[in-house]
Amino acid sequence: MSEVLDALVIGAGPAGLGVSHFLKREGRNHQVLDRGRIGETWRTQRWNSFRLNSPTIRSILPGDSYEGPDPWGAITHHDFVAYLAGYAERHCLPVITQTPVIELTKDDDLFRVATPRGARLARNVVIATGDQNRQVRPPASADLPITIHHVDSSDYRSAADLEGGAVLVVGSGQSGGQIAEDLALAGRLVFLATSRNGRWVRHYRGGNILNWLTLAGFLDVPRKELVLPSGKFPARALVGATHTISLQSLSAQGVVLLGRFSGVENGRLTFGDELDGNMRFADEVSANAKRLIDEYIEAAGLDAPPAADDPAETVQPRLPDPPLRSIDWNASGVRSVVWCTGLTGDFSWVRLPGALDAAGQPLHEDGVGAIPGLFFAGLDFGSTRKSGTIPAIPEEAARLVKRLVAHHPLTSR
Repeated sequence: MSEVLDALVIGAGPAGLGVSHFLKREGRNHQVLDRGRIGETWRTQRWNSFRLNSPTIRSILPGDSYEGPDPWGAITHHDFVAYLAGYAERHCLPVITQTPVIELTKDDDLFRVATPRGARLARNVVIATGDQNRQVRPPASADLPITIHHVDSSDYRSAADLEGGAVLVVGSGQSGGQIAEDLALAGRLVFLATSRNGRWVRHYRGGNILNWLTLAGFLDVPRKELVLPSGKFPARALVGATHTISLQSLSAQGVVLLGRFSGVENGRLTFGDELDGNMRFADEVSANAKRLIDEYIEAAGLDAPPAADDPAETVQPRLPDPPLRSIDWNASGVRSVVWCTGLTGDFSWVRLPGALDAAGQPLHEDGVGAIPGLFFAGLDFGSTRKSGTIPAIPEEAARLVKRLVAHHPLTSR
């Protein structure tokens, strides 16, 4: 503990490595700690067929450039983990793995980071663990019978790992939509309890949808303009990594669509009547995104191909008639439930009064914490709509380090 670091970064995922890159460029004495390996969450909380939603050319960390043959492709999470490990090695970043942080405290002007391998002192701390690493289940999940196997989306790997029989997927957002399709392609009978989530097509007018939305400025909308009356943020739109996934296309693959999961009653799984509304909402979000892109193309005077229908949006949905409001898990053969009902951050190890809100989540302004010297990188909607995604890292990591240096000067060693 005799050495005092200029900065200590907690988390060696893409956000933490991006911050480390800029700290090194500033010549700052720092370390990056991770509870496991580089990119541990990407190694252990992704299903086998997972691919990045952001195109490869926009999934490159600061200081690198893409020179491969498929810039608009979608790489696997295995390839992305290999990229992260290679990035840290090529840029000689000071990463220390297998070192979980037990407690973060502060004594006078120095932060104290306790780990099983000893404590470290630092003038500044950047928490880059993100706020999407702890699964959230609805309270009604506790009412399901113990004979049904439960798994969170972060623990799902493949259909082969689940109990035999039908599967109920709860939540139709990014994870729920993709996992439901993964199960259907494996030949499983899937019941999907839908939620109010938007949808984007994968390709539109000759380009990748995320690239168009980036160019149009849609992803740069500030955080404060996105907060809902409830204080929460809107769910991310469902966009398949290689092709469009819609509720219609899932139903055409045999997925049984239901309303929102509401609980257990008289031995039956019960659901709301929101299915039609959820389908309309997804259609509207898709149409609005296309309209925004059309307006951008026209204003910029670009020569883009005309719009074409996406088969995933034009396919005729196959819906239960009459709509299902409940199912008998025994008669339907449901033996497993995959919970795709959201994530939050685990900051229980942060013992700094005033650093977290009543829900245990970071108090910050564009990643700058409420306590001097404390910063947060990689938060979902941390600064803009793009925050929390890989494409946001180069810009946001640079800005965060600039703020860190300007407002909390470091002393190099």
